[in-house]
Amino acid sequence: MKIKKLLAGAVCAALSLSLLAGCGNSGTPAPSGSGTPSGSGGGATEEPLTLKLAHNLAEDHAVHIAMTAWAEEVKTQSNGSITIQIIPNGTLGSEADCIAQIQAGALEMTKVSAGTLGNFKNEWNVLSVPYVFNDKEHYYKVMDGEIAQDLYGLTAGDGFQGLTWLDSGARSFYTANTPIRTPADLKGLKIRTMDSQMAIDMMTALGGSSQVMSYSEIYTGMQQGNVDGAENNVTALRDHADVTKYYCFDEHTRIPDIIVISSNIWNKMSDNQKQIMQDTAAKMTEDYKTAWADFENEVLEAATSGSNPVELIRDVDTAAFQEACQPIYTNLQTSDPAVYAYVERIQEAGK
Repeated sequence: MKIKKLLAGAVCAALSLSLLAGCGNSGTPAPSGSGTPSGSGGGATEEPLTLKLAHNLAEDHAVHIAMTAWAEEVKTQSNGSITIQIIPNGTLGSEADCIAQIQAGALEMTKVSAGTLGNFKNEWNVLSVPYVFNDKEHYYKVMDGEIAQDLYGLTAGDGFQGLTWLDSGARSFYTANTPIRTPADLKGLKIRTMDSQMAIDMMTALGGSSQVMSYSEIYTGMQQGNVDGAENNVTALRDHADVTKYYCFDEHTRIPDIIVISSNIWNKMSDNQKQIMQDTAAKMTEDYKTAWADFENEVLEAATSGSNPVELIRDVDTAAFQEACQPIYTNLQTSDPAVYAYVERIQEAGK
């Protein structure tokens, strides 16, 4: 598609130029619990490392383009002591499969949704709680700050830890026939969601029915009426615009992508190598915010033009959706106080 070629060129050029401008010390702290262990020597030998980084997206996706530019910069900044080999297209399996391979020592890095990490530490589920973020600015503040750093360190004892994050936009509902402006509009509708208890609970709270299926099945599902719609960020219209009549900006969740690294590999790195990884990763994250926004705009432009354009519904009663989701918060207080503690921290950061 033309949009893919435009995106690839624009993102690659922007990221490459920005990274080549130089990556100074960004001040990004090390992932919690991931510093060099006592007695291991901060000036560890700088042995050459080749790190395989697996993800499940295509080579023309903005994520792959960003990580490719990052890998080049890491190699340059480390004078070749760190080589990142990117393995796209789900070649090594699902996100959960890749985490398992890191734990087994067969893989060094992967890109996963924060939702997947909730399967390993419940606290990560906080980023899937509907309307936990007030807006994009609040979301950026949390993900660029101390709260995200604390989340990164939660799995260090499980063999992997977070390094940085990538924007994945706001998730909203899109449907084949029904405009969604209030929760009442979802009544009786079957909506495809991720295989996530939080997503299922959200649909229950909003009055719809959650239908779990793979992303690859959505097009046919909507075309044949097996589902009435789905929920995702606007870039899903790159694949589903032909079967979508309405995209409705309720923006119920903002679930970032997370790049994780083997704790064993991290602790083998010299302080200099760690700093290079942190600084260049932070720069990639910052540049990607613009790349992602451009990606969304390109997809929206393509989806809303042509002979069968998608109608964008922006007059959504967000307050009604927030109110309908309150039972989720009430339940978390008693069912998962560790997650709720993070909810409170995030809400405090938004004041």
